[in-house]
Amino acid sequence: MPATEPLDVLVVYVPTDGTTALLDALFAAGAGRVGNYEECAWVVTGRGRFRPIEDALPILGTLGELTTVDEDRIEVVLPRRLRADVVVALRSAHPYEEPAFHVIEAAGTRVVDGRAGAGPQDAPSEGGAGSGDQP
Repeated sequence: MPATEPLDVLVVYVPTDGTTALLDALFAAGAGRVGNYEECAWVVTGRGRFRPIEDALPILGTLGELTTVDEDRIEVVLPRRLRADVVVALRSAHPYEEPAFHVIEAAGTRVVDGRAGAGPQDAPSEGGAGSGDQP
């Protein structure tokens, strides 16, 4: 990965039994690498809900009925240049007809010396946000 490359964060929700396969696809497409570490992800379990409507082809649930499912929320970092490839991998490996996901541009974040983080120009100035000074 170049020394100063813009990063994105992908957040996606998947039924818990599909998490490993989805992560494998995301990692194969280049997501989840941070410095000298690979296959990095944040995964937390929660409850997803949806109501399939007309013309839906749900793999879970019934048309017109509210469905709740144990799902994992997955967050992975990726080089912005790989965004399209990672989204194609997500759509190919995800079990849902319409996967819920979003991609966030990580403002001011890039890889520097093998570490992901904000560069010096992104640090708050003295007396700025996070300095402990009261307004």
